[in-house]
Order: sequence, then structure tokens, then C-alpha cells
Amino acid sequence: MPFSYFLRLAYIGTDFHGWQIQSHVRSVQADLWKAMRAIDPEAPLPQGTGRTDAGVHAKAQGVVIRMSKAWEPYRLLSAINAHLAPDARVTEALAVNEDFWPRHHALAKRYVYRIHQGAAEDPFERNHRWYVHGAQLLDTQAMTLAAEALLGEHDFTSFRHQECAAKTPIRRIYKIDVVERDAQLDLVFEGNRFLMHQVRIMAGTLVDVGKGRIPAASLGRILAARDRSQAGLTAPPHGLCLEEVWYESRWGIGAPCPWGERDSGFEIGAH
Repeated sequence: MPFSYFLRLAYIGTDFHGWQIQSHVRSVQADLWKAMRAIDPEAPLPQGTGRTDAGVHAKAQGVVIRMSKAWEPYRLLSAINAHLAPDARVTEALAVNEDFWPRHHALAKRYVYRIHQGAAEDPFERNHRWYVHGAQLLDTQAMTLAAEALLGEHDFTSFRHQECAAKTPIRRIYKIDVVERDAQLDLVFEGNRFLMHQVRIMAGTLVDVGKGRIPAASLGRILAARDRSQAGLTAPPHGLCLEEVWYESRWGIGAPCPWGERDSGFEIGAH
């Protein structure tokens, strides 16, 4: 009988081709599986809460793994980390019920898209923030106003990649914050789940609003158009980070979801 564990995984996405295992390129799932098999050769493929794109970072990717023997969680964490490259680390491990499935039981996620703006790029942030060049800083008031149209439950077809395999484009956004600190700007998105490239397209569109290329008042029309060509550009992946995932409280993982115990609307292909 296998023993089930939940792992919270952090990684710098720069040198990964995303979460999902692929042939001939490096992925987070493949690296984690290799590390697991170094201590348990029969360990099956680890299952994550969702897929992150190539170049996207994570501080809180939730993963369930099955091991052939029981482990003290801290020893399991240390053993796996000993076989991982420095750009990925298990930051938490705990035993969970075998019925727990991270995708199915996730209630909400927080993504943060990070931007650096101004006359010169910060070389220390170049792998973690999108540098938006401009003589003037982005109009954050217009961006905040525009973001209001995205709150709530909507059809986000205008903000999904054309290859998105999700069965429905309906998603619920609980919160969007525009946080400015001098030349740094963070866009915080919390929602029940996200479509392929949805956060990056929303971020790129809000930057276009901040640049004055898209009127703030037009976001509602863009959303209603259900047409990807109506929205703004897709922001590059390196500015995006999965910061938090909240799960149903019955599993005893992490803090309670601030948005309540609502149906997560699970579907294969959801991010």
C-alpha cells in the first residue's frame, strides 16, 4: 500500500520548460520524479496542482506523491531536496489522506505578475520582472480602474490562449491588486482557477492600459467580445509566479481559503 504525501514546491522557472513532463527538455515534474526515484525506485509520477508555463516561477506549487514506505515528513523533504538541482526545493512536506488530489481539491490560487519600469532595467531583477521601458511610469490609477471589469465570474475567452484545452472559459476572479513601489509594480491576481496564459494576457492588457494604448473603460467591452484579438499583448513568462494555493479545509493543508469553501469547478486542463 503506497503512502501519500503533500509537497509544497518552490522553483525558479528560468531553466525549466514548465511543470509538465516532456521528452527531451527539462521540466519540474521530471526533475522531481527523478529525485523521488533516487530514494524510491518504484515511486510513481508526482501530480501537481496545475501546470506552469516555461519560464514561470512558483513558490507554492502543490504536489501529491506516493511512496512505497512511510517517511517522517522532514526526512522526506531533506531526502528529495538532496537530489534536486538548486533551482527547485521542497519547502514543506506532510502526510495526507490517499484520497487527496491537489487539482481536484484546490479552491483558489494567487499569482503575482512582477514588473520593473523606468529608464533602465535592473539587472538583478531581469529573470523575475518584466522590464517595461518608458520615460513615464505606468498609469496605475487607470490600471486599477480597468481591473475592476475583470472581477467576478465571466467568460474569459478574450484572455485565453488559442491552444487552451480547458472545457469551459468561465472563471472567477476574486481580487486584482495593483501594488506600486517606486519603479517596481506588482499585479496580484486571485481566482478559483485560470485558463492557459490568462494571467499573462490580463497583465499584458493592464500594461497596455497603463501605457495609454487601451482605454481603461474598454475592458468590459473586451471581455464581452470573447475574442482574443481584442485584448492586449501576452506578458512574458519570467514576470509571473504562482505564490499561493488554497485547498479544501478538510484535508488540513495550509491556511483556510479566504474566499470560502466554494466548489473549485475542477476540470482537466485547468491551470
